[in-house]
Amino acid sequence: MVAKIGRGTNIYGALLYNHSKVLNNNGEILHLHHMKETADGNYTAMQLLTSFAPYLLANKNTEKTALHISLNPDPNDCISDEDYIKIAEEYMQKLGYGEQPYVVFKHTDIERTHIHIVSTTVDCKGIKIPDSFEKKKSMDICRELETKFNLSPAPEKQLFESSIPVNPINFATGNIKAQIASIVRHLPKYYQFQSLGSYNALLSLFNITSEHIKKEYLGEIKEGLVYFATNENGNKVSNPFKSSLFGKQAGLKELRAHFDKSRANSASAKSSITEVIQQAMQLNSNEMTFKDYLIQHGINTVIRRNEQDRIYGITFIDHNTRNVFNGSQLGKQFSANVFQELFSSHDLKLKQNKIVQPIIINQTNSTNNTTTSDHLHPFFDFMVNLSNIDGFGFLESLLTGTFAEDPEEQAFEYQMKKKRKKRPT
Repeated sequence: MVAKIGRGTNIYGALLYNHSKVLNNNGEILHLHHMKETADGNYTAMQLLTSFAPYLLANKNTEKTALHISLNPDPNDCISDEDYIKIAEEYMQKLGYGEQPYVVFKHTDIERTHIHIVSTTVDCKGIKIPDSFEKKKSMDICRELETKFNLSPAPEKQLFESSIPVNPINFATGNIKAQIASIVRHLPKYYQFQSLGSYNALLSLFNITSEHIKKEYLGEIKEGLVYFATNENGNKVSNPFKSSLFGKQAGLKELRAHFDKSRANSASAKSSITEVIQQAMQLNSNEMTFKDYLIQHGINTVIRRNEQDRIYGITFIDHNTRNVFNGSQLGKQFSANVFQELFSSHDLKLKQNKIVQPIIINQTNSTNNTTTSDHLHPFFDFMVNLSNIDGFGFLESLLTGTFAEDPEEQAFEYQMKKKRKKRPT
C-alpha cells in the first residue's frame, strides 16, 4: 500500500473534489470521524466543512491547514469497507491525527479502488500538529498495515518513486549535465507524451528545455536534439548539451517512437483528465486559481503566450495517469482560444470591480497576490496547494480563505486580520 500526503490552504477544495465523486456515483463517504452527522445520511461539501470550523477559526498562524491523504492498496487486494475504515483509523491514529475530525471517501472511478482522507493540520486549540519525519513514519505505518490486513506489499520500485525527490535544475549549484541526466534518462519510463512540445512542457517543470536541431551535412539532412537548463522564467541559462550525452532514450529517434506508443495508449487517460479540467473551468475563471485547482488534483498546467501576451498553447500534465496532453488533443473545448477567452473575461471583470471599489480590493488582495508557480506533484515530492473557491458567503469565505463579494464583508475581514496580526503570540 502506498500513501500520498498533501497539504494546502483550502479544505473546501479537497472536500468538493471528493464529494463530486460521490455525486457522480464514482465514490462514497465511507466513514466520519469526530464529524457532524445528518439524520438522513446525505451530505454536501459545505455541510462537511462545518465540522472543521472550530479548528480553522482557532488557527493562530498555520497557513496550510488542509490535509488530504490517499491510501492506495494493490489492485489485486480485496478489501471490505469495514477493513478500509479500520485501515484509515489506524493510519490516522499512528500518524498523529487520531483525535482530529476527518472524513474517509472511497473512490471507485478507476480500476484501482482506493480511499481518500480529508482532515486538518491544526488541533482544536488552533496549534499545528507536529509532522517531523512524516514521510518515513507514513511508510512504516503502511508496512505494518500490509502485515496486519494481509495486503500485498508495495513494489520496491513504487516505494522508491514515492520517497525519493526529483528536484528542478538548480543552475547555481553547478554540475548541470548530471542534473539534466537525472531527469531526462527517466521521464520516458514514467510518462506518456505525444510530441516534442508536450515533452518540453513536462521538462519545463524541471527547468529544462530541449531543441530540435536540423543541419545539412554532405548533402544529407542530419537531425538531433540538444538540452538546456532554464531559469524560472523559461529562459536558457546554460550551454547546449547533446542528447547523446544522456543515452539513446533522450535522443530524437527514441522519443519519436515513444510519441507513437503514447498516442496508442492515451484513450483511457483522456476521460479522467477532461472531467477534472471541466470542473476547474466551471469553478475558476481566474488563471491562478484554475492552476491551483488542477494542482490539487495532481495536474500541472503549462501555458505558452506570444509577445502580445495572448495564449497560443496550453498543456496539461496529469501525474495521476502520467500522461501529458495538449489542450487541442483533448478536444476543441480545451483549445488555447477557449482559455484565452475564459481568463480574459475574469481579468475584465476584475478591472471593472477595481473601478467600483479600488480601495477595498487593494486591501483584500494582499492575500490573493501570492505568486503561484508550477510545482511538482507529490510523486516528485511537492506540496499540494489547494485552490481558492470564490462566490460563497462570509462564513464560508472565512473558512476557506477566500473573500465574499460584499465590500462591507471584505472590509470587516480585513480589519479582523489586522487585529490578529497585532495580537501577541
